[in-house]
Amino acid sequence: MMIHVVTGRQEELPHGLYSKVAHYRHKVFVERLGWQLQTFNYAEQDQFDRFDTVYVISRDEQGNISGCARLLPTTQPYLLGDVFPQLLNGMPPPNSPDVWELSRFAAVDFNAKTSCALGQFSSPITITLLQEAIAYAASQGAKRVITVSPVGVERLLKRTGFHAHRAGPPMVVDGHPIFACWIDIADEHILN
Repeated sequence: MMIHVVTGRQEELPHGLYSKVAHYRHKVFVERLGWQLQTFNYAEQDQFDRFDTVYVISRDEQGNISGCARLLPTTQPYLLGDVFPQLLNGMPPPNSPDVWELSRFAAVDFNAKTSCALGQFSSPITITLLQEAIAYAASQGAKRVITVSPVGVERLLKRTGFHAHRAGPPMVVDGHPIFACWIDIADEHILN
């Protein structure tokens, strides 16, 4: 299976792709995972989907979305800093050009024979998407990425060789165990 990755801000993406990403996110986060998020016409977006937001999108050979990630500089408002600062265990949210946030990460291929939202943590799409997102953040001067993630992501990151560690203990938010996680990206092997 070939994985094609497109990275860019909304206006840099091919025509109509951002709309497809918003619908894909609704399908993953609202329909499959049951998150209580504001949506409109089966599309999920929030206040962090702005002009400076960078999207990393994986697509199959037919152009169907099989994964997405959102990158934000921490020098502007972002999900962890504005919505989930309690996950940082009392530490102030990062505000630095060398720290970017990774959010709305999903790698569910709805066109695969088996597609389980929680199975996303072990797919080749997941690894490719993470590598591309981290490489992009590094290209913008980031030394670390911070993310709000389900607890299962921690095992994936360690198993795949990413240098990751908790920014605070996990908490249950809206019935879902989540935590803030640092990913160090200065290591050469991560950028390959």
